[in-house]
Amino acid sequence: MNSPEDNQQLRERAKRVARPWWIIAWIAGAFSFVIGATLLTSHLESRPTEILKSAELTDAKAQLRLNPLDEQTKKLIRELDLKQRQEYFRRLSQMHSGTYLLLVGTAVLVVAAVRIVRLYKQSPMPAAKFAAVSDVPGKAKLARQSVALAGLAVGAFLLLLSLGTNTALPQRTADIDKIADSGAPVVSSDVASSAEMKLSWPRFRGPEGGGVSSFTNAPQKWDAKSGAGISWKTPVPAKGFNSPIIWAEKIFFSGGDATTREVFCLDAKTGKMQWHQAVANVPGSPTQALEIPDTTGYAAGSMATDGRRVYVIFANGDVAAFSLEGKPVWSKSFGPLKNPYGYATSLATWKDKLVLQLDQGESEENKSKLYALDGATGQIFWQRPRKVGSSWATPIVIEAAGKQQIITLAVPWVIAYAANDGSELWRLEGLNGEITPSPVYGGGLVIAVSPSDKVFSIRPNSQGDITKSGVAWTTEENVPDVTSPISNGELVFTITTSGMLTCFSSKDGKKLWEHDYDMEFHASPGIAGNRLYLFGQKGAAIVVEAAPQFKELYRTEMGDIFHASPAFMDGRIIMRGVTNIWCLGEAPK
Repeated sequence: MNSPEDNQQLRERAKRVARPWWIIAWIAGAFSFVIGATLLTSHLESRPTEILKSAELTDAKAQLRLNPLDEQTKKLIRELDLKQRQEYFRRLSQMHSGTYLLLVGTAVLVVAAVRIVRLYKQSPMPAAKFAAVSDVPGKAKLARQSVALAGLAVGAFLLLLSLGTNTALPQRTADIDKIADSGAPVVSSDVASSAEMKLSWPRFRGPEGGGVSSFTNAPQKWDAKSGAGISWKTPVPAKGFNSPIIWAEKIFFSGGDATTREVFCLDAKTGKMQWHQAVANVPGSPTQALEIPDTTGYAAGSMATDGRRVYVIFANGDVAAFSLEGKPVWSKSFGPLKNPYGYATSLATWKDKLVLQLDQGESEENKSKLYALDGATGQIFWQRPRKVGSSWATPIVIEAAGKQQIITLAVPWVIAYAANDGSELWRLEGLNGEITPSPVYGGGLVIAVSPSDKVFSIRPNSQGDITKSGVAWTTEENVPDVTSPISNGELVFTITTSGMLTCFSSKDGKKLWEHDYDMEFHASPGIAGNRLYLFGQKGAAIVVEAAPQFKELYRTEMGDIFHASPAFMDGRIIMRGVTNIWCLGEAPK
């Protein structure tokens, strides 16, 4: 047996040889712990929605929707998008590099630990009688071994965690794009969703041009004398017969005369003017005075919005686009328009295109055309000549037979065009007189009116001339000449200028009931829930149950004159009178 002095020398020698390995083990353990902790923290925090989205980028995209031609905003969006993508790839690279570094650090720690253990095994242990002398070095040795083993265990755990758990970050560029754009409108497409459209009132008679509200909580009663049930009313700033349109909490309408033509925007919550802009200096606008009758005036056609811009047309043929905040986007002229009673057709939109039906003159003059304009630039996307004369009906855009169809009315044809390229899908002959009522779509049928002649429904699922095969039913009872029909899918309602309200079955056109109000109506009716809303020219407001049996629910006098049709929003009805703009009902809290 070695002497105590020999054992002490051997221990000192082992300690000297093992000291570098202890240093390596400590460094490798600390390195592995730091790398593992960093990876774990990054793994828990690196959610795609946090890396690839930011409030600043969302705000910039919203600003671009308001002003699509703002190059500074576009530049900012590109910079923010690039910054986010760079941050994403930096995180992804960090995860990959960190995993390899952790693997290397853990391997070094294991090698150092193994080497230390072998060195101490080679050292002779002191005899039992010298245990007291070696007690302190033994405890230090045990402590060092415990630290090394703990570091080894932690490193192994973190290594297994990093290798066995997939990162939340996506790996493909397509996935990155999907996440970056989720929850925010795609700037390049510049298109509002159908859900956004349905929650607003983006054109004459609502989202589909049929007068039916997506909201069922429209007010059921109000009183103009006491102000009960009326949020606000504000004086009409300019003459015009067009109906208001709504996007979010903004109300848009137009007005003007031969000298000044303007667009107005009101706050739907307060009725206060947010902005107004004149439409002036339009390239190509007629310079000579036009003969435009007062019965229609310069601002009879309702505006339209695609949720990104608002569009306006005046009877002299001037068309303009503004951002939702009132900044001019573009303007151009299609005038002068030849129409014996003035131009009154309202605008419509399809995706990011403005649909413009310009029927004028006589059919033999070949002046009528249907246009689709690019909403952002005003450039003609497509145009189609129409061998028809003047009309005042507004087109609707429907989806039927798997196609997006633009339905137009003008003597003698109901014609459907493909929204994407303007090609003709089908046509049906049967219109006479002055075509003022607009078509509606309900229960799978297009409802069209030949004024004071007949109401007929059309199956929009054929091609070519469907005059003999496309009519589902026809009725000649109580046919309107100014107001448009309305359908909730099961019932069709019409009201004549003289006040005869009639309910038909949408299935077969059978008359279910009629009621004579013996007053004049110019405003087309609206439906919200199971209620039909009527507004008489001399200020009467009537609520009727939209049911197979007649039942009047409410009636009041508002002391205004109504030509425009109602616009619906959440809990409210917006009416344009000759004197005031009215907000009936209360905004949801």
